[in-house]
Amino acid sequence: MRGRLFRVHLILTATTLRIEVSDPRGERLPGLREAGADDCYGRGLLIVARLADRWGIEPRTVGKTVFAELTVRQQADTPASATEKLEAKWAR
Repeated sequence: MRGRLFRVHLILTATTLRIEVSDPRGERLPGLREAGADDCYGRGLLIVARLADRWGIEPRTVGKTVFAELTVRQQADTPASATEKLEAKWAR
């Protein structure tokens, strides 16, 4: 976003992918809401809440972090770990 500072941090473990988005603006914490049909904003957390296994908002000394956690599910016929799958995908 032009003119806004933010940081995206991805953490992958054997069981979870955690996605964090932090910014220095903490004067107003985001919350779930139903956006009107003509609203340009207000759907982000609703989408996150429906897709994530766990999500939340963490106030910081300066700003806030919004996070979502997705469970990594392995296919039964694939011995590769989630990390190996991601590494193989990005190596192409």
